[in-house]
Amino acid sequence: MPSIKLDPIDRQILAELQADGRMTNVELSRRVGISAPPCLRRVRALEESGLIESYHARLNSRDLGYEVTVFAMVSLQRQSGDDLAAFEAHCKSWPLVRECHLLNGEIDFLLKCVAPSLPMFQSFLMDELIALPNVATVRTSLVIRSAKQAPGVPFEVSDHLAAEDA
Repeated sequence: MPSIKLDPIDRQILAELQADGRMTNVELSRRVGISAPPCLRRVRALEESGLIESYHARLNSRDLGYEVTVFAMVSLQRQSGDDLAAFEAHCKSWPLVRECHLLNGEIDFLLKCVAPSLPMFQSFLMDELIALPNVATVRTSLVIRSAKQAPGVPFEVSDHLAAEDA
């Protein structure tokens, strides 16, 4: 990925789009204090650099019938590069797995799973996840309530760090 030097306007553009990716370029340019054409050029440069990877809509999973969110902590028997890649490939193929993170420490992977019901998650757990030959252990934690689900990166922290560097 090419390196790009971010000025305060670029950082503000990223923060604004992270908070609301649907705003028009005119609204974005108004919020960051520049005219629309240079704002659009900056957004395109940020997209081309890979800093903006995509745009999403955040959906209300419970209102859509996905009542269950579970974090699964998975330990593998073997952790060779091929073993890790094989497990990641399975995770990418499972619709209930929404996030998959390789970790260091006692567990190898942390999975965020979303399911319409607890029985459906349990079926996935037993028939798919635990059934993999290289899976040693799986510990699960059912989400009771989510107090915060912030997307992206904390610009407030990086703005503070940038001010210290100046």
